[in-house]
Amino acid sequence: MFDNTCKFLAENFPRDFANWLLGEDISLTKIEPSELSLEPIRADSVIFLESSQAILHLEFQTEPRANIPLRMTDYYLRLYRKSAQLPIHQFVIYLLPTQSPLVLQNRFETPNLTHQFNVIRLWEQPTELFQSSLGLLPLAVLTQTSDSIQTIRQVAQIIETLSDHQLQSNLAAATALMAGLKLDQSIIKTLFRSEIMKESVIYQDILREGKIEGKIEGKIEGKIEGKIEERLAIARNLLNLGLSENLIAQATGLSLEAIRELT
Repeated sequence: MFDNTCKFLAENFPRDFANWLLGEDISLTKIEPSELSLEPIRADSVIFLESSQAILHLEFQTEPRANIPLRMTDYYLRLYRKSAQLPIHQFVIYLLPTQSPLVLQNRFETPNLTHQFNVIRLWEQPTELFQSSLGLLPLAVLTQTSDSIQTIRQVAQIIETLSDHQLQSNLAAATALMAGLKLDQSIIKTLFRSEIMKESVIYQDILREGKIEGKIEGKIEGKIEGKIEERLAIARNLLNLGLSENLIAQATGLSLEAIRELT
Protein backbone atom coordinates (compact mmCIF):
# COMPACT_ATOMS: atom_id res chain seq x y z
CA MET A 1 0.00 0.00 0.00
CA PHE A 2 2.77 2.45 0.93
CA ASP A 3 4.79 1.36 -2.11
CA ASN A 4 1.87 2.09 -4.39
CA THR A 5 1.23 5.47 -2.79
CA CYS A 6 4.84 6.60 -3.16
CA LYS A 7 4.87 5.30 -6.72
CA PHE A 8 1.70 7.25 -7.50
CA LEU A 9 3.23 10.47 -6.17
CA ALA A 10 6.52 10.10 -8.04
CA GLU A 11 4.86 9.20 -11.34
CA ASN A 12 2.22 11.93 -11.15
CA PHE A 13 4.43 14.71 -9.75
CA PRO A 14 7.81 13.97 -11.36
CA ARG A 15 8.88 17.63 -11.49
CA ASP A 16 8.48 17.97 -7.73
CA PHE A 17 10.68 14.91 -7.18
CA ALA A 18 13.24 16.13 -9.73
CA ASN A 19 13.44 19.50 -7.97
CA TRP A 20 13.85 17.83 -4.58
CA LEU A 21 16.34 15.11 -5.49
CA LEU A 22 18.22 16.52 -8.48
CA GLY A 23 17.82 20.24 -7.89
CA GLU A 24 16.58 20.57 -11.47
CA ASP A 25 13.19 21.44 -12.92
CA ILE A 26 13.03 18.74 -15.57
CA SER A 27 10.16 16.75 -17.04
CA LEU A 28 10.40 13.00 -16.45
CA THR A 29 8.38 10.14 -17.90
CA LYS A 30 7.89 6.63 -16.61
CA ILE A 31 10.08 3.70 -17.68
CA GLU A 32 8.12 0.47 -17.66
CA PRO A 33 9.93 -2.35 -15.81
CA SER A 34 9.31 -4.55 -18.86
CA GLU A 35 11.80 -2.39 -20.76
CA LEU A 36 14.60 -3.68 -18.54
CA SER A 37 15.81 -7.18 -19.30
CA LEU A 38 16.70 -10.25 -17.27
CA GLU A 39 14.99 -11.16 -13.99
CA PRO A 40 11.47 -9.84 -13.30
CA ILE A 41 11.25 -6.63 -11.29
CA ARG A 42 8.86 -6.11 -8.38
CA ALA A 43 6.96 -3.32 -10.12
CA ASP A 44 5.28 -2.16 -6.92
CA SER A 45 8.56 -1.37 -5.18
CA VAL A 46 10.68 0.42 -7.77
CA ILE A 47 10.14 3.62 -9.73
CA PHE A 48 12.00 4.50 -12.91
CA LEU A 49 11.67 7.93 -14.54
CA GLU A 50 13.61 9.36 -17.45
CA SER A 51 14.09 12.45 -19.61
CA SER A 52 16.48 13.39 -22.37
CA GLN A 53 18.83 14.58 -19.60
CA ALA A 54 18.79 11.90 -16.91
CA ILE A 55 17.29 8.72 -15.44
CA LEU A 56 15.89 8.76 -11.91
CA HIS A 57 15.53 5.49 -10.00
CA LEU A 58 13.65 5.62 -6.68
CA GLU A 59 13.10 2.99 -4.00
CA PHE A 60 10.88 3.79 -1.01
CA GLN A 61 11.37 1.55 2.01
CA THR A 62 9.49 1.42 5.31
CA GLU A 63 12.25 -0.69 6.85
CA PRO A 64 15.88 -1.38 5.94
CA ARG A 65 16.85 -4.52 4.06
CA ALA A 66 20.29 -6.06 3.77
CA ASN A 67 19.89 -6.76 0.05
CA ILE A 68 19.30 -3.12 -0.96
CA PRO A 69 22.90 -2.42 -2.10
CA LEU A 70 22.86 -5.44 -4.39
CA ARG A 71 19.43 -4.50 -5.76
CA MET A 72 20.55 -0.97 -6.54
CA THR A 73 23.62 -2.28 -8.35
CA ASP A 74 21.53 -4.75 -10.32
CA TYR A 75 19.08 -2.03 -11.40
CA TYR A 76 21.91 0.36 -12.26
CA LEU A 77 23.37 -2.14 -14.68
CA ARG A 78 19.98 -2.75 -16.29
CA LEU A 79 19.39 0.99 -16.69
CA TYR A 80 22.92 1.48 -18.02
CA ARG A 81 22.38 -1.26 -20.57
CA LYS A 82 19.23 0.53 -21.75
CA SER A 83 20.56 4.12 -21.80
CA ALA A 84 24.31 4.22 -21.31
CA GLN A 85 24.50 7.81 -22.53
CA LEU A 86 22.36 9.22 -19.70
CA PRO A 87 23.44 9.93 -16.11
CA ILE A 88 21.62 7.60 -13.71
CA HIS A 89 20.59 8.94 -10.29
CA GLN A 90 19.53 6.35 -7.72
CA PHE A 91 17.87 7.12 -4.39
CA VAL A 92 16.77 4.82 -1.60
CA ILE A 93 14.29 6.76 0.55
CA TYR A 94 13.66 5.36 4.02
CA LEU A 95 10.32 6.46 5.45
CA LEU A 96 10.53 5.57 9.14
CA PRO A 97 13.19 6.31 11.79
CA THR A 98 15.31 3.36 12.84
CA GLN A 99 18.55 2.65 14.66
CA SER A 100 19.53 0.04 12.10
CA PRO A 101 22.94 0.70 10.51
CA LEU A 102 21.49 -0.59 7.23
CA VAL A 103 19.95 2.84 6.52
CA LEU A 104 23.48 4.23 6.32
CA GLN A 105 24.58 1.85 3.57
CA ASN A 106 25.03 3.55 0.22
CA ARG A 107 27.58 1.30 -1.41
CA PHE A 108 27.90 -2.22 -2.83
CA GLU A 109 31.38 -3.69 -2.93
CA THR A 110 33.01 -6.88 -4.14
CA PRO A 111 36.70 -7.45 -4.88
CA ASN A 112 36.10 -6.42 -8.50
CA LEU A 113 33.12 -4.05 -8.34
CA THR A 114 32.12 -0.96 -6.38
CA HIS A 115 28.82 0.83 -6.85
CA GLN A 116 27.49 3.83 -4.94
CA PHE A 117 23.95 5.22 -4.67
CA ASN A 118 22.13 7.91 -2.69
CA VAL A 119 20.31 7.31 0.58
CA ILE A 120 17.72 9.67 2.07
CA ARG A 121 16.38 9.25 5.58
CA LEU A 122 13.10 11.10 5.37
CA TRP A 123 13.00 11.97 9.07
CA GLU A 124 16.14 14.09 8.53
CA GLN A 125 14.60 16.17 5.73
CA PRO A 126 13.31 19.75 6.37
CA THR A 127 9.54 19.86 6.61
CA GLU A 128 9.19 23.25 4.89
CA LEU A 129 10.53 21.83 1.63
CA PHE A 130 7.74 19.26 1.50
CA GLN A 131 5.02 21.77 2.28
CA SER A 132 5.95 23.89 -0.73
CA SER A 133 5.37 21.19 -3.39
CA LEU A 134 2.05 19.45 -3.99
CA GLY A 135 3.68 16.16 -4.94
CA LEU A 136 5.67 16.06 -1.69
CA LEU A 137 2.85 17.14 0.65
CA PRO A 138 1.80 13.60 1.66
CA LEU A 139 5.35 12.89 2.86
CA ALA A 140 5.65 16.02 5.03
CA VAL A 141 4.40 14.31 8.18
CA LEU A 142 7.33 11.84 7.98
CA THR A 143 10.00 14.55 7.82
CA GLN A 144 12.00 16.37 10.51
CA THR A 145 8.94 18.05 12.03
CA SER A 146 8.86 18.56 15.80
CA ASP A 147 5.04 18.45 15.80
CA SER A 148 3.59 15.79 13.52
CA ILE A 149 -0.02 16.64 14.33
CA GLN A 150 0.45 20.31 13.53
CA THR A 151 2.25 19.40 10.31
CA ILE A 152 -0.54 17.18 9.05
CA ARG A 153 -3.08 19.85 9.98
CA GLN A 154 -1.16 22.33 7.85
CA VAL A 155 -1.04 19.84 4.98
CA ALA A 156 -4.79 19.23 5.29
CA GLN A 157 -5.42 22.99 5.13
CA ILE A 158 -3.35 23.30 1.96
CA ILE A 159 -5.18 20.40 0.32
CA GLU A 160 -8.55 21.87 1.33
CA THR A 161 -7.80 25.02 -0.68
CA LEU A 162 -7.26 23.14 -3.96
CA SER A 163 -9.91 23.85 -6.58
CA ASP A 164 -9.24 20.69 -8.60
CA HIS A 165 -11.49 18.12 -6.89
CA GLN A 166 -9.66 15.05 -8.25
CA LEU A 167 -6.27 16.45 -7.25
CA GLN A 168 -7.65 17.26 -3.81
CA SER A 169 -9.02 13.73 -3.46
CA ASN A 170 -5.80 12.05 -4.56
CA LEU A 171 -3.59 14.10 -2.26
CA ALA A 172 -5.92 13.66 0.70
CA ALA A 173 -5.89 9.88 0.28
CA ALA A 174 -2.11 9.77 -0.18
CA THR A 175 -1.55 11.95 2.89
CA ALA A 176 -3.89 9.87 5.05
CA LEU A 177 -2.18 6.65 4.01
CA MET A 178 1.34 7.94 4.66
CA ALA A 179 0.30 9.55 7.96
CA GLY A 180 -0.92 6.13 9.06
CA LEU A 181 2.74 5.15 9.44
CA LYS A 182 3.13 7.67 12.25
CA LEU A 183 -0.18 8.92 13.62
CA ASP A 184 -3.28 7.40 15.17
CA GLN A 185 -6.15 6.80 12.76
CA SER A 186 -8.53 8.88 14.89
CA ILE A 187 -6.43 11.99 14.26
CA ILE A 188 -6.32 11.34 10.53
CA LYS A 189 -10.07 10.84 10.31
CA THR A 190 -10.76 14.22 11.88
CA LEU A 191 -8.74 15.95 9.15
CA PHE A 192 -9.69 14.07 5.98
CA ARG A 193 -13.23 13.25 4.96
CA SER A 194 -13.65 9.63 3.93
CA GLU A 195 -15.99 10.47 1.03
CA ILE A 196 -13.27 12.60 -0.57
CA MET A 197 -10.61 9.92 -0.19
CA LYS A 198 -12.88 7.24 -1.67
CA GLU A 199 -12.95 9.21 -4.93
CA SER A 200 -9.16 9.07 -5.20
CA VAL A 201 -7.22 7.04 -7.75
CA ILE A 202 -5.26 5.42 -4.92
CA TYR A 203 -8.35 4.15 -3.12
CA GLN A 204 -9.86 2.81 -6.32
CA ASP A 205 -6.63 1.08 -7.27
CA ILE A 206 -6.56 -0.72 -3.94
CA LEU A 207 -10.10 -1.94 -4.52
CA ARG A 208 -9.44 -2.92 -8.14
CA GLU A 209 -6.51 -5.06 -7.06
CA GLY A 210 -8.89 -6.94 -4.81
CA LYS A 211 -6.94 -6.07 -1.68
CA ILE A 212 -7.87 -4.22 1.47
CA GLU A 213 -4.98 -3.12 3.68
CA GLY A 214 -5.84 -1.17 6.76
CA LYS A 215 -9.41 -0.42 7.81
CA ILE A 216 -12.47 -0.08 5.60
CA GLU A 217 -15.00 2.27 7.18
CA GLY A 218 -13.37 1.53 10.54
CA LYS A 219 -14.85 -1.96 10.65
CA ILE A 220 -12.51 -4.35 8.89
CA GLU A 221 -8.81 -5.10 8.87
CA GLY A 222 -6.82 -7.39 6.68
CA LYS A 223 -5.97 -8.25 3.15
CA ILE A 224 -8.38 -9.73 0.64
CA GLU A 225 -7.19 -11.94 -2.17
CA GLY A 226 -7.02 -15.55 -3.20
CA LYS A 227 -9.39 -18.27 -4.27
CA ILE A 228 -13.07 -17.84 -5.04
CA GLU A 229 -14.08 -19.84 -1.95
CA GLU A 230 -12.09 -17.53 0.27
CA ARG A 231 -13.57 -14.45 -1.39
CA LEU A 232 -17.10 -15.78 -0.96
CA ALA A 233 -16.46 -16.38 2.74
CA ILE A 234 -15.07 -12.85 3.12
CA ALA A 235 -18.04 -11.40 1.20
CA ARG A 236 -20.41 -13.18 3.57
CA ASN A 237 -18.67 -11.64 6.56
CA LEU A 238 -18.78 -8.20 4.95
CA LEU A 239 -22.50 -8.57 4.37
CA ASN A 240 -22.92 -9.40 8.04
CA LEU A 241 -21.11 -6.18 8.88
CA GLY A 242 -23.56 -4.19 6.80
CA LEU A 243 -21.30 -3.06 3.96
CA SER A 244 -22.95 -2.30 0.63
CA GLU A 245 -22.99 -4.87 -2.18
CA ASN A 246 -21.11 -2.48 -4.50
CA LEU A 247 -18.27 -1.97 -2.02
CA ILE A 248 -18.02 -5.71 -1.39
CA ALA A 249 -17.91 -6.35 -5.14
CA GLN A 250 -15.08 -3.86 -5.54
CA ALA A 251 -13.15 -5.21 -2.58
CA THR A 252 -13.41 -8.92 -3.42
CA GLY A 253 -13.63 -8.91 -7.21
CA LEU A 254 -16.87 -10.90 -7.06
CA SER A 255 -19.83 -10.08 -9.28
CA LEU A 256 -22.93 -8.44 -7.82
CA GLU A 257 -24.89 -11.57 -8.80
CA ALA A 258 -22.59 -13.79 -6.75
CA ILE A 259 -22.90 -11.51 -3.75
CA ARG A 260 -26.69 -11.34 -4.02
CA GLU A 261 -26.85 -15.14 -4.04
CA LEU A 262 -25.21 -15.07 -0.62
CA THR A 263 -28.06 -12.97 0.75
